[in-house]
Amino acid sequence: MFGRIKNYFGIEGVKVELVLPPEVKERSGKIEGSLRFTSMNTQTVTQLRVKLIERYFRGRGKEKLVDEYKLGEIYMDNSFEVPSDQPIEIDFALPFEMVHSDFDQMERKNVLSGGLAKLAKYAYKVKSVYRVEVEAKVKGTALNPFDKKEIKIK
Repeated sequence: MFGRIKNYFGIEGVKVELVLPPEVKERSGKIEGSLRFTSMNTQTVTQLRVKLIERYFRGRGKEKLVDEYKLGEIYMDNSFEVPSDQPIEIDFALPFEMVHSDFDQMERKNVLSGGLAKLAKYAYKVKSVYRVEVEAKVKGTALNPFDKKEIKIK
């Protein structure tokens, strides 16, 4: 009975880890990485979801605003087994499309407006942080394993 409860909550079950490059070029339009699965018990992964999220900060103090944008997402519906005490790696390519703010568009126009845009970004404390998230659905568990890691996009 205790084993069934541990299995239901994913204890000693499948763990997923993102393996990513530290930096990706925006022009490439995709993030190539892999997912490393480990488990203490043999279990079946039925679905994977990988997504890239931009967290966009602006403002200071009480006027600080934070928005999140989904820049790319992939689903993988092929099920596979994760054997006990033997890691498995699955490669993926996550296509994404950047969302550019007014400051970013102004910065790209020319050298003069680019300098002004950088100054305005500094004054309004504009910043973007990117992260990749993965969630795996495991057969027979209520809590799905997940992982998230920050990545730099240049």
